[in-house]
Amino acid sequence: MSKTSDRIATNESQDRFFLVLGAAAAELWSTLPQEFQHALFERAVVLGHKSERDESLREQLAKFLHDHHTRTQHA
Repeated sequence: MSKTSDRIATNESQDRFFLVLGAAAAELWSTLPQEFQHALFERAVVLGHKSERDESLREQLAKFLHDHHTRTQHA
């Protein structure tokens, strides 16, 4: 493999790892301590905010979590 293809493979692996870690966190969300939920949520908002288009990310992410996890529906 060339250096370019090694870098692409590494980026693809990294993207996959981030994707599966994020999916695992979302799946386990309601079992996580509330402090950890808050820290993870705030970090996700910061990491996901790339442009003005992302201004509603906080609300969209909160709605997603409330819609998918009973523990957060009434919090």
